[in-house]
Amino acid sequence: MNCHTKIIETERLTLRPWEESDAESLYEYAKNPNVGPIAGWPVHTSVENSRQVIKDVLSKEYTYAITLKKQDKAIGCIGLMLGKNSNFNLPDGEAEIGYWIGEPYWGNGYVPEATAELMKFGFEKLKLHKLWCGYFDGNYKSKRVQEKCGFRYHHTNKDVKLEMMNDTKTEHINCISYDEWKCKWEKQDLNTKI
Repeated sequence: MNCHTKIIETERLTLRPWEESDAESLYEYAKNPNVGPIAGWPVHTSVENSRQVIKDVLSKEYTYAITLKKQDKAIGCIGLMLGKNSNFNLPDGEAEIGYWIGEPYWGNGYVPEATAELMKFGFEKLKLHKLWCGYFDGNYKSKRVQEKCGFRYHHTNKDVKLEMMNDTKTEHINCISYDEWKCKWEKQDLNTKI
């Protein structure tokens, strides 16, 4: 377990560091062609492939397995990529949020719930100034998550090269500043968890 990454709780979810023992559940959802390619990464080919992805990619700081409370099975992933570690080569004080969830869990509001809590963590604990998020053409579920969480359109990148998939896609980039986020959530019922 990554000792540098804390566990984050939401009303229905636990966001926790990935462990190699999550390889089987990761493979269960990441082998589905409806999940990875629309998010920009190839389908997983084996449990060992998933284990290697955990070691090489998902073990990074501020990258979390999404699990349902009281069930420790990884059903998705969410993470913050800070500054130069982002896909957008951001300055210090800014970060990119990325996420996905297994198809059986689509439509339950889990990703907006996890995203809202990670935004709160990024702005309040990490003192970030701005958060960014992107989605590829056709990924309307991801677009909807970003809209629900208050991200606003910034720009579009055409012909984004996805080396791992030997493909190019159009990516729409959204962002939200700390002040915009604070204003949005202050309007919400303060007794309601984000």
